[in-house]
Amino acid sequence: NLLPAIVSGLRDALGYSNAQAGYVASANIYGAAAGALGAVWIVKRFPWKRVEAAALTGMILLDLISIRVTELPGLIILRALHGLSGGVSVGVGLAVMARTRVPQRAYGAQFTLQVLLGGLGLMWLPALAARAGAYVLFLSLAGVSLVTLLLLPMMAEYPIVAGRSSGQQSSTALRPLVATLVALFLFQAANMALYAFIIPLGRDYGLATPFVSYTLGIADWVAASGSILAMSLGLRFGRLRPLALAMLVTIPATSAFLRSDVGFVFVVANILTGMAWSFVVPCLFGICASVDGSGRSATLGGFVSKMGLASGPFLATFTVGSGNYTLLVCASVMALLVVFLAAAWPAALLDRASMSRVTVG
Repeated sequence: NLLPAIVSGLRDALGYSNAQAGYVASANIYGAAAGALGAVWIVKRFPWKRVEAAALTGMILLDLISIRVTELPGLIILRALHGLSGGVSVGVGLAVMARTRVPQRAYGAQFTLQVLLGGLGLMWLPALAARAGAYVLFLSLAGVSLVTLLLLPMMAEYPIVAGRSSGQQSSTALRPLVATLVALFLFQAANMALYAFIIPLGRDYGLATPFVSYTLGIADWVAASGSILAMSLGLRFGRLRPLALAMLVTIPATSAFLRSDVGFVFVVANILTGMAWSFVVPCLFGICASVDGSGRSATLGGFVSKMGLASGPFLATFTVGSGNYTLLVCASVMALLVVFLAAAWPAALLDRASMSRVTVG
């Protein structure tokens, strides 16, 4: 969530070009994806608190070292290593949340904090970095990791769940998990592809830059209501119905970006897609978490999610490079349709299994 602030700060404080700042950001994202993939192997073999403490310590040290580095090659290497440590940290965290009674609720809380705190960072860090220097960026990141490290001893142990209920055991087949991972990848890629270029898209449709920026700021904060709703609902209405309703909101709302020449439509589209984004992601992670008791499937979901977030903007460049924002919107809508088809099946399986367990009980 702080990535736009970091990119902006590197440009303003160190004089990096857009491409150079983008290289640093990409190194961090792909490093995080590699770390999340490694966490799939780690979570069942090592005590999670020790791994988390080591990863957070590594992140703090790498942030502090980054303060002293201004050359592009060195910073790329440092941020890739930071991403690797961060990916392990997040992957382990996702696995631990998967061991809670209602993982979707935990993911909703996490996503809410992520959006709200990320919004504050986006508001403050770019201006601070422009005035004081790039060290503000890395010192802020180190501070967040330090607070997390200090909170770690206060957390419960969350041991691996030895056995799941019959409803959860029914989801252990590989194909439902693969379908969920495909949905998660495409959902993140489709949304991030559009979000990464939403400012030039608005400009292309004739909207003023201040209007676009103000709209994005409001939408980012309102989007937190989606994850709060996911946290509040839990599994009260099952998985399929809430997921289907959210997709029926986000698909037309994404299509509405084709009429971004109308300011009101642009505002509503941003708000609705943001809310749906923050609602659907916890739902998909909740489905992943139902596969096993260790949390490895949720950690694998974290890797797939990061790959989707990193790949979406890259794939979008093939359309926006020629200024074809209409094709970008249409491609995002098509991807979201596939998401709905892919996610509906495992969600229905889990709901059916839960109903069978209740009936038998």
